[in-house]
Amino acid sequence: MKLELSTIHAQIKAIKETIFSDELDPYLLVSPCAYETAWLAMIPDTHQPSKPMFENCLNWILINQNQHWFWGDTDSEGKPTIECLVATLACILALNRWKVGTRMIEKGLAFIHSSQAEKLLKEVISIKDHCPRWFAIVFPAMIELVQEVGLNIQLKQVLLLDVFRKRQQILETEQLVDDDDYPPLLSYLEALPSSHKIDEEVIVKNLCGAGSLFQSPSATASAFMSTGNERCLSYLQSLAQRCPNGVPTTYPMDEELIKLWIINNVERLGLAEHFNSEIEQLLEQVYNSYNTSEELCAKPGSLVALQLQLHRDSLAFRLLRMHGYKVLPRSMCWFLYDEKIKKVIENNHEYFCSVMYNVLTATDVTFREEYELQEAKSFSRKMLEKSILMGAGDAQIISFRKLIEHELGLPWMARLDHLEHRFWIEQNEANALWQGKTSSQRLLSLHNDKLVGLALQNYEFRQSIYKAELEELKRWSKDWGLSDMGFGREKTTYCYFGIAASCSLPYDSDVRMFVAKSGILITVADDFYDIKGSLPELQILTEAIRRWDANVLSGEARVIFDALDNVVSEMAMTYFKREGIDITNNLRDLWHETFQTWLIEATWIKTDHTPSMDEYIQVGIISVGVHNMVLPALCFLSPSFPSSKLRPVQYESITELLMILARLLNDTQSYEREKDEGKVNSVLLYLENNSEVDMEESIAGLRKMVDKKKEELLEHVLMDGINDLPKSWRQLHLSFLKIYQMFYNVSNRYDSDTEMVEDIKKAIYISPKIQPSKPLN
Repeated sequence: MKLELSTIHAQIKAIKETIFSDELDPYLLVSPCAYETAWLAMIPDTHQPSKPMFENCLNWILINQNQHWFWGDTDSEGKPTIECLVATLACILALNRWKVGTRMIEKGLAFIHSSQAEKLLKEVISIKDHCPRWFAIVFPAMIELVQEVGLNIQLKQVLLLDVFRKRQQILETEQLVDDDDYPPLLSYLEALPSSHKIDEEVIVKNLCGAGSLFQSPSATASAFMSTGNERCLSYLQSLAQRCPNGVPTTYPMDEELIKLWIINNVERLGLAEHFNSEIEQLLEQVYNSYNTSEELCAKPGSLVALQLQLHRDSLAFRLLRMHGYKVLPRSMCWFLYDEKIKKVIENNHEYFCSVMYNVLTATDVTFREEYELQEAKSFSRKMLEKSILMGAGDAQIISFRKLIEHELGLPWMARLDHLEHRFWIEQNEANALWQGKTSSQRLLSLHNDKLVGLALQNYEFRQSIYKAELEELKRWSKDWGLSDMGFGREKTTYCYFGIAASCSLPYDSDVRMFVAKSGILITVADDFYDIKGSLPELQILTEAIRRWDANVLSGEARVIFDALDNVVSEMAMTYFKREGIDITNNLRDLWHETFQTWLIEATWIKTDHTPSMDEYIQVGIISVGVHNMVLPALCFLSPSFPSSKLRPVQYESITELLMILARLLNDTQSYEREKDEGKVNSVLLYLENNSEVDMEESIAGLRKMVDKKKEELLEHVLMDGINDLPKSWRQLHLSFLKIYQMFYNVSNRYDSDTEMVEDIKKAIYISPKIQPSKPLN
């Protein structure tokens, strides 16, 4: 294990010296685009027309043909996408232009005629009228340009017919620049047929201040070759100088967005704990730049900037809010107030797919009464659902599909951190910085491979710890007789999985073990009070807990008491060694309060008493037992939870919110079992007290209450000033909420013997599966 740690630390040091280096140009972190690079490679030198102006771009093409004979990024499984079709044709054109790479041209043409390429084209035309707009514009043009230079391309006409028909429709109906189509048709200047005559005046009119045509290297290259415009030349020279090893999809790039994406990727890969200071430094820079400029709520100056700004603002909003910065919803939701912008997004939803994904994930951190974020959530979900439905043939959607489906299918609050890290490790190749004109802009594979490699090793290191701890916990449960009680639920593994997978505490074994042991005891004791013990037995056990004297106990009651005494003693001894304070009586009082509520609930059952909703909630938030796990666990964090706060009744607001949520989440999924057992439940009480509603409406009413309470708790966790609790204490409350949300999201997974099996295997036993990275460099 020491060797593994030293290897991990060495990798962390290397990444800090490269990716997080203050001296590193952010442009060097992103991957080049084969299609855009090819167009710069085609430009002849103004002084020596027989030579390329940007020889580095041509050399890049010569050394970056894929082993399977195509150019362009692959999907998450290492397979070519439709982006590779246009990239390969553009690279063939560039090589042919300068009469070099004859064998590479032959291989590229072989790929275009291969069964792989045919399959890609079939996927594009498989859904009628849903050929991606960009592909319909660019692919026919590349075919025609290659044929014009005398190279032979023979593809099945049936595969080309729909694509060429779609292009004709676009050329006949779209204006060169309008408010509905994005990117504008003119940004594909290099792909527009010669019959589509464009005046030089139109091109020059649409150049930006830096001389680019919609920040597109390929379109600007075409503009320069057709007009000789000096501003275009200046832009292209600046681009080639800044990006000597292949050019990106867009130039100039948003450097702040690149930094935010790096932070986002590091956190989602489960590596944040290793780069805390670097992340905080970058976020401080981002926050200061927002506060000292008018960008916070500003609309983009042009539609071209729309995608990048909304991408940046949504990413910044989520990351800043997750790190405790006060940011307003309007900093991201400005687009909702412009019908023109919303219409552009709706009409070009496939192009805004990655942006809408980030908008949706940003709404995960919604606080109370933030209606703008609720509207943003609804709008982004609608766009993503539409993209999934209609984007079957689009590589930009296909590569992103699993991320979108994951986000749409399971609420963030129900996803445990450890498994989220695994998902991100396995799907990392599908994640893009932003969407370019013909391809996604990604992190350079050299850097991405380092991050993913470190994340994989970090994940497996945690798994080795978790496996050892779980085996120790199983032995403890067996030794104290808790795993062989003969009644109720045996949830040793579930209890450990919940806390281990919910938060990034790789070396805090005490926290995980104490929480898991407490969870096991809560489950066993709760079942004993619900289904096994007689009322006199329960009264005797409760009194024994109050006096902390087991002499009168026997059988299952004695087993429960002895195991509890062991946990309390172990916790108290550990805390005393750290803080020099004895918390034994505090812990005993905390547990007695919970046992007392179990007795009250058992008495309700056995005497057929139906409490009021207020009475039930007052008892139920204690009997659910979450405070018996979270409060003692805080004692072993840094800073340590003071013993003065470890007392019944005197709970912090954030703890009370957690207790209420744990009870209501449990009730919404366990009411059927508890109804059969004759127990009281908030769902059943709500139904009984509101005769005009049915069961579905009763559950819906409670879930609405749950949603509001979750937003309130999230605000307590993330925002400083609402309470005086340290961040680590607040974060642990959020981790516990996510555990309960995971167990009781759409079913009662805690009581199921099968639903958790695969997640447990992935969290503890099975290593993540990653594909070798194959994008061009």
